[in-house]
Amino acid sequence: MMDDAPKRDDGNKPPPPWMLSLADLISLLLTFFVMLFAMSKVKIDRWDEVVDSLSQSIKPAPIEDSDEPIAQLNIPRVYRKPAMNLDYLSAVIDDAIDDNQVLGDATLSRDADKLVISLPGDILFISGSPDMTDKARQALFVLGGVLRNIGNRIGVQGHTDPRPVSGRGLYASNWELSLARAAAVANELKRSGYTDYINIYGFASSRYDQLPVMADEQKRFTMARRVDIVIEPHSGSGIGGS
Repeated sequence: MMDDAPKRDDGNKPPPPWMLSLADLISLLLTFFVMLFAMSKVKIDRWDEVVDSLSQSIKPAPIEDSDEPIAQLNIPRVYRKPAMNLDYLSAVIDDAIDDNQVLGDATLSRDADKLVISLPGDILFISGSPDMTDKARQALFVLGGVLRNIGNRIGVQGHTDPRPVSGRGLYASNWELSLARAAAVANELKRSGYTDYINIYGFASSRYDQLPVMADEQKRFTMARRVDIVIEPHSGSGIGGS
C-alpha cells in the first residue's frame, strides 16, 4: 500500500541560481570600484574642502565669548590717543607759532615735567576783559589745530598782575578775571577741534612772586598778565585733576 502523506520539508533547499549570479556581480563591481579608486589621484584641496564642510555640518565651531558689554548700564569702552613726547611736541609747536602775528610773542618753557605755552594777555584780550580780539581767535585756531592731534592732558591757567581790578567791571577781583580768561582760551581750543576735557584755573596774581625780578616793574606786570596752556606728559581726561 502506497503512503500518500506529504513529505516533510526539512528546510535545506539550495538558494535559487539567480542569487548566486547576483552575488558574483556585486563582488565584481566592488572589486572594480576599489581598483578604480586605487588608480585615481585625490585632489588634496578639494578633499580638504569636503572634510571642512562635513566637519562644520557634523560639529559646528563653538561660539566664542565676546568681551563686549552686554548689560544695559555697562560703561562703554573709551579709546584715547597716545600722549606725545614733550620734546618733539615743543619743536612742532615752536614751528607752528613762529610766524604768527599773535603767537609769535608766546614763550615755550618747561616746568618740571610739563610743557608750558605762555600767551601774553595784552595781545589776546581787551584790557580788563576776557573778550578776545579776532586776531587772537585766529591764532588760537592755529594752535588748536596742533593740539587736537595729541592725546596729552591739557590745562589752561589764567594770571594777572597784582594791581586790583579798576572801575566797576563785571569782575570783582583779579581771580574771577583770570578764571574767565582761562575759560575763554579753553573754549577757543575746543572750537578748533580739541575734543578732550580741559582743566581751567584762575590764579590771579598768586604766582607773581615766581616771575623773575626786573629793573622795569612794568615789564614784569606785562609778563604777569598771561594765560598758560600747560601740556602734561601723560594722557587722560584730566577731570578733577590738578
